[in-house]
Amino acid sequence: MSKSDGGLAPERILELSARLSKVAGSSIGEIASINREAKMLAINAMITAARAGEAGKAFAVVAEEFKRISAEIDEVTHALQSEVHADLNELSDIGAAILSHLRGQRLADLALNAIEIIDRNLYERTCDVRWWATDSAVVECVANASDAAAQYASERLKVILDAYTVYLDLWICDDQGRVIATGRPDRYPGVRGASVASASWFSQAKRTASGNDFVACDVAKAPLLNDAPVATYAAAIRANGDANGRVLGVLGIHFDWRPQAHAVVDGVRLTEEERARSRVLLLDHAGRVLAASDRRGELEETFALPGDAAGMGSYAAAQATVGYALTPGYETYRGLGWYGCIVQAEPQPAASGAAKAA
Repeated sequence: MSKSDGGLAPERILELSARLSKVAGSSIGEIASINREAKMLAINAMITAARAGEAGKAFAVVAEEFKRISAEIDEVTHALQSEVHADLNELSDIGAAILSHLRGQRLADLALNAIEIIDRNLYERTCDVRWWATDSAVVECVANASDAAAQYASERLKVILDAYTVYLDLWICDDQGRVIATGRPDRYPGVRGASVASASWFSQAKRTASGNDFVACDVAKAPLLNDAPVATYAAAIRANGDANGRVLGVLGIHFDWRPQAHAVVDGVRLTEEERARSRVLLLDHAGRVLAASDRRGELEETFALPGDAAGMGSYAAAQATVGYALTPGYETYRGLGWYGCIVQAEPQPAASGAAKAA
């Protein structure tokens, strides 16, 4: 790693700490080895001096002093080894903590960015449904209740769908919950005439106070749309398209969830190396996986964030770092308590030079 391309990165602290620990251990080991050899020489010298008798007394004094010095070197070496290892271990711990914090913060920021993109996208859907509920063809369809009005409204909905490719279908429902016009009758022939009276989006939209209100639902599979996952938005259709007019019916628009959500989780700005060990998720308020970059568990798996997870943050879990962010909402769309979440496995340690050479 060069200084220009990341030499000051937190990972560098751990690399240098490991390198220093290795160098220090090796050097201290060499000192100890040399000192052991010196001790053996001192012992041999003392034996030789003893054999020499009176002539070897002076040499024995030197050998004894050398032995004393070797003992002191042992003490210094042991103290150095203990202090250096303690300091390097602390440095490694500090570096790991800094790295974990920065990595977690970055993942939380990326998770926030992902959920914000979804929020902005879904905010536009809330604008669409309120706008189209005032379209003269839509209002006339429920006010007139004739086949001609339904046919014209269906053609109008098809024009909208051709321009707004993020929707699977648009439904006009009468005040009893019967679908009387759709934008794609050929693709979904079983929709027209079906009852959606029991659908929460229909009943909630009927109870809205004015044309400025809308209903947003969590992602669910739509049986009438071949079980495709959709995020449904609804608004009341009111007399004359007036915001305070009498409720005549409901417009339900079905956002094509899968391709839009996949574009968001796939578009998170991760390096290729990071992407290989990361899982980007969109979660609903209960932790249900709405979308996943690995496509696993969508609408089935529950990913449990800690009970104290609020706003945005990160935590370590099972050899991974998890960053998350709660939906902040956008404009008049307050969100549904969804989270952006990124689970990133710890990077594998780099292979040593010897291993690479092998």
